[in-house]
Amino acid sequence: MELDIDFFNIENNKVAKQGRVLISEPFLNDTYFRRSVVLLTEHTQEGSVGFVLNKPVDLSVNDVLSDFPEIETEISIGGPVNTNTVHYLHTLGTAIPNSVQVLDNLYWGGDFDAVKEMITSGKIKGQEIRFFLGYAGWSPNQLDNELSENAWLVSEMNAEQIMKGPDNNLWKDILKKSGDKYKTWVNFPENPGLN
Repeated sequence: MELDIDFFNIENNKVAKQGRVLISEPFLNDTYFRRSVVLLTEHTQEGSVGFVLNKPVDLSVNDVLSDFPEIETEISIGGPVNTNTVHYLHTLGTAIPNSVQVLDNLYWGGDFDAVKEMITSGKIKGQEIRFFLGYAGWSPNQLDNELSENAWLVSEMNAEQIMKGPDNNLWKDILKKSGDKYKTWVNFPENPGLN
């Protein structure tokens, strides 16, 4: 009997663009992107930039940045590019100069000195900012090629969901909401050869 469904042929009803999330297919064999959810903060003809939302590290921002004010928030691996740099998403809008709006009430980057000053003066709370080590980057057409090769499912999350912080169950949770076909991915073993 032949099945009427191909579990690994991704049917992207949404296009990749700024503010959308990429959900990796279950067997993507990459340390950074295995079972990951990536927020796209930029997607143009020049390339794409994003941050892995579900790869926390057991460090504080103060462990990574010397001379940085204390803040109760977590830090995550943002991707494999420039892992010696720190990036951030926030909900503070234009209060942080030079921020880039990604979604309603979600911004990327901005003036780092302003961030430090606002944390010191208590104007930024931990749930209003997320920090990342490195980022995910794609050269022109690279992401489009990966999408055509069924490496990513394109989906959406709102700012509140994104700002909840790194969640190891995010990949499974978002797949369960993406339709019956993708619910089956959740139960596939990470390494089918070990079954």
